[in-house]
Amino acid sequence: MSLLQHFSQANESDPKLIASVDLGSNSFRMVIAQIVETPSGFQLRPVDTLRDSIKLAAGLDRHKNLDTQAFARGLSSIRRFGERLRNFSPMQVRAVATNTLRVAKNASAFIAQAEIELGFPIEVIAGREEARLVYVGASHGAPANQGNRLVIDIGGGSTEFIIGKGYEANLMESLYIGCVSHSQKFFANGTIDSYSFKQAELAARQEIQILAKEFRKKGWDQAIGSSGTAKALAELIALNGLDGQLKKDTLWIESTGIITREGLENLKEVLIDAESMQSLELTALKSDRRLVLPGGLAIMIAAFDELRIESMEIVEAALRMGVLYDFLGRSQHHDMRFVTVEQFMKRYSVDLEQSKRVEHLATIFLEQFPEPKDEDRTNNMALLGWAARLHEIGLSISHNGYHKHSAYISAHADMPGFSKNDQNRLSALLLGHTGKLGKLSVNSNFIDWRMLFSLRLALVLSRKRVEEDIPTILVQQTPKGFKVSLSKEWLENHTLTEYSLRKEAEDWSKVGKEYEIDLY
Repeated sequence: MSLLQHFSQANESDPKLIASVDLGSNSFRMVIAQIVETPSGFQLRPVDTLRDSIKLAAGLDRHKNLDTQAFARGLSSIRRFGERLRNFSPMQVRAVATNTLRVAKNASAFIAQAEIELGFPIEVIAGREEARLVYVGASHGAPANQGNRLVIDIGGGSTEFIIGKGYEANLMESLYIGCVSHSQKFFANGTIDSYSFKQAELAARQEIQILAKEFRKKGWDQAIGSSGTAKALAELIALNGLDGQLKKDTLWIESTGIITREGLENLKEVLIDAESMQSLELTALKSDRRLVLPGGLAIMIAAFDELRIESMEIVEAALRMGVLYDFLGRSQHHDMRFVTVEQFMKRYSVDLEQSKRVEHLATIFLEQFPEPKDEDRTNNMALLGWAARLHEIGLSISHNGYHKHSAYISAHADMPGFSKNDQNRLSALLLGHTGKLGKLSVNSNFIDWRMLFSLRLALVLSRKRVEEDIPTILVQQTPKGFKVSLSKEWLENHTLTEYSLRKEAEDWSKVGKEYEIDLY
């Protein structure tokens, strides 16, 4: 069932609400929005937000583990989010985690506890996927523009750079520099001087140089700064007259503003003159921004310099709104994951007819299994279909052990629309679709045995790589494994298929699962 179908069956008096949770490196945020139907489509109207300054990135020790304080701060915040979302269904909530939980070695332990507190799955998204979602959110909040749009989002642990047009991102990069990590490295305890600021700028410029040439070549007509750091810089510059025009009306800056090169330089001089962020007095400087401001400012100045930005408009909407619009887009059949799979099939010259055969049979088999209460059958069907379409992408590298190459590509490539969990599950299916099963049985996190069974059986029956009439085949899960029921007469005329099924039974028995072949 799609998200919009879910709401169409709801009581008309109930608001159509969806929620996104953004576990960022600096702040944890949640937004609840109402889906509003218009003659031209659907819009999202935020109705409730929560934000906690967690500074998760500051809790990473030298071994890249979250310390106990950061662990506790994060779970406490998520517990509050979970209480607010208690009456929401899984169809209404999407939660994502970003850079700090990408790099923390104990991230899996944190995520496991956080999912219990939140009551919903949490996706750890890759850097470029974060960039894409940032652009989706920013583009819905930005002023109209016909040409290319540059969006920069300075987060706590990473900074995303995106060029797109309309609502579609075309060029995306994520760099491991953020306002929390950069402030910790160059402005320990909030102490600032001209030398440390210069070093912070140079370090950020060195990172941004990697993408600067390609981005400048692509070009843009509009530069947008999104989310917390950009908004904070715009407010401080405007409300303290650092751009030469003092704005006394704070309502002017609530939803939008402008950052200029002059304003950034003037703000930098104010920080250096203060020598310490603790003693700095500026209108609109919030306590939770005080210690992370210099790092964010240094990164923004570096971006202006390397990308030769003259001025930048500000929008508050970013990742959390991008998650919601992407979430809604999936329900309207604009799921970016389908586009990504199609692009991968083209890139790796997949045999389209063979992939269709395998997908058709695999989904027929999975449909025969009863749907557990905790399963998202729609998503699992899609994932199984993607595995069928992509199972041979490793052939582009080598026929020998191609399934390992397929699994590696799906696990490590940039796949827009896919969360890390999506990619890990896809990779496991591709790794296990042929060959020995022992490589998966040792992985306690692998839970898609029915999907893998369906995929492997489909491959056995499609081995000839030609269209042929296959009689009805029934499958079911037994207490000890699986059972396949098919025509004895047909199987006797397909000795290779019979041999392959017997081999399958042996392979499954080696991992402690019974594979019964029932002939009728």
